[in-house]
Amino acid sequence: MGCRSDHVRWSEPETRDDHRLVLVRRGRFRRRADGAEADLDPTVAYLGAPGEEERFAHPAGGDVCTSVSFEPSLLGRPLAATALYVDARVDLAHRRLVAAAGTGDIDYALTEELLGLVAVVVGEPTVRPGPADRALVASAREAIGAEVPEAGGLCGLAALLEVSPYRLSRLFSREMGVSLTRYRNRVRVTRAMDRLAEGAPGLADLAAQLGFADQAHLTRTVREHVGHTPTALRRLLGPGSRA
Repeated sequence: MGCRSDHVRWSEPETRDDHRLVLVRRGRFRRRADGAEADLDPTVAYLGAPGEEERFAHPAGGDVCTSVSFEPSLLGRPLAATALYVDARVDLAHRRLVAAAGTGDIDYALTEELLGLVAVVVGEPTVRPGPADRALVASAREAIGAEVPEAGGLCGLAALLEVSPYRLSRLFSREMGVSLTRYRNRVRVTRAMDRLAEGAPGLADLAAQLGFADQAHLTRTVREHVGHTPTALRRLLGPGSRA
């Protein structure tokens, strides 16, 4: 599903009657549900519950998302509506799921992968920031996502946000469930997958474009986050690939 950038401010309230996992494929937006706010992008998904009053805002343009409706009984445990950190392995599973659905290959394997995707995301650390911490973490994420030069290092990012490196690192890890360094690499792995899917020819050039020390550094980081090398990802995500 996609949303246009036609409401920078909060939309009118709306409700749905399903349990759902919403993953962001592209773009960024904000969600307010039952008094709690979350900033959503490809690194943070959300679980929605029946009867919630939701509002949305698109301060940075439109977005493209995947919404998966399911019965909580499928996972064998109750679920609470919340925001969830999405690591790069889940991002890869999401991409492969979308690719498989695009071929019309709706079969047992796709259903199995769909349930696995929901289970993995629900098992990730939840994001429950307080108002002040939320603003700082959101600013850090925005700077990293926008490839602001200062975001290339902890000290530079902390200076940009006018906070100590220690405080920034501590708050970010507490609120996101992962370190600032791992989060930055997570974003860079997403960009790598985007470019590999588009047919990026040279891994050395790709590493330089994404700010890695060299091709070996890119390969180590990508393999650590998704369990595949960039070469393998090119086969999985490139033109004509299938899940």
